[in-house]
Amino acid sequence: MDTNDLIKALAADNRRPGLSMSAAWKGAAAGALVLAGLVFFIMLGPRPDIASAVETVRFLFKFVVTVALAAAASAALRVAAWPEAELRRLLPYLCIAPLLLVAGVVLELIVLPSDAWGARLIGTNSLLCLTFIPLIGLAPLALFLLALRHGAPSRPMLSGALAGLAAGGVAATFYAAHCPDDSPLFVATWYTIAIFGLTLLGGLGARWAVRW
Repeated sequence: MDTNDLIKALAADNRRPGLSMSAAWKGAAAGALVLAGLVFFIMLGPRPDIASAVETVRFLFKFVVTVALAAAASAALRVAAWPEAELRRLLPYLCIAPLLLVAGVVLELIVLPSDAWGARLIGTNSLLCLTFIPLIGLAPLALFLLALRHGAPSRPMLSGALAGLAAGGVAATFYAAHCPDDSPLFVATWYTIAIFGLTLLGGLGARWAVRW
């Protein structure tokens, strides 16, 4: 038996009986959306002016970025669940959300006068953002880590970080519906910090939660 056959055998042995990898991911994804939604609607809810906010480009742009992040990180996570996964081919997809955000920041700096940059970056709810994106993302992160246990990632910490990134994308998408700060400057600063916290937590948590 060569190395590749051995790795495949170990991956097959590691999967829990009665639940396929595909079913584990579908269950984790559905559960992540449901639990994140419950936390969001119980603790926050949409912003009062959401009906008028959806008519603005800045508000909608937040969802373009967060959904792109959640989708790309989830795809990368599923690949990372297998031994010796080739994550390099997913790198372009993981770059979509950051590139969109950079483009949004550049346009914001062009459109706004320089004396308004600081106020838009600081916003009005930075502490709330740093609190609730991680809070909303905790349950999705736990489910993604549990789903990873049905695979056999050769780099658990990297896989866990991707789980945190995906959870952060899901959480940020929900939080964006409440957040009154729509500037790409705010999103690039505070959303990024909050999502990084979940990414770090996922990487550290995978050290004990994901073993094979």
